[in-house]
Amino acid sequence: MERMVRMGELAISDTPGEVLVSLGLGSCIGLAVVDKRAGVAGLAHIVLPEASGRPKAESLNKFADHAVPALVDGMVERGASRVFMQAALVGGASMFAGAGLEVGSRNADAVRELVASRRVPVVAEAVGGSRGRTVKVDVTNGTVSVREAGGTEEVLAA
Repeated sequence: MERMVRMGELAISDTPGEVLVSLGLGSCIGLAVVDKRAGVAGLAHIVLPEASGRPKAESLNKFADHAVPALVDGMVERGASRVFMQAALVGGASMFAGAGLEVGSRNADAVRELVASRRVPVVAEAVGGSRGRTVKVDVTNGTVSVREAGGTEEVLAA
């Protein structure tokens, strides 16, 4: 059973058989966090590094500075332990390089920094380049897989 995680959304699951999925990650980051021992997994589809001004409450998870703490804290509330959490980053492509906007690399840097500040190790990455990606997180076994546009699905973290 697949559960879609769209732009600016995050999902946390402890349901065996569920797979969290974010499609078409370009400059966005799909942050997958798993605690295999607790059987809890989460996925955030992050659009921008940080919120500016006063974003609406329903759009806060678009921003790394809100989504990362919400994801990690939400997983702890579901029984995960920071000691056993592992993260994987997918996306961060350079989709707007011609316009001088390096949103993808800024997103990746912000997410890495925020995850490190929560003491969750990043064990795998598929970031950068110029192609979109899809990420899947299998709640049952904690496997994170990635498929680059036009490519085949590969296990990123098992």
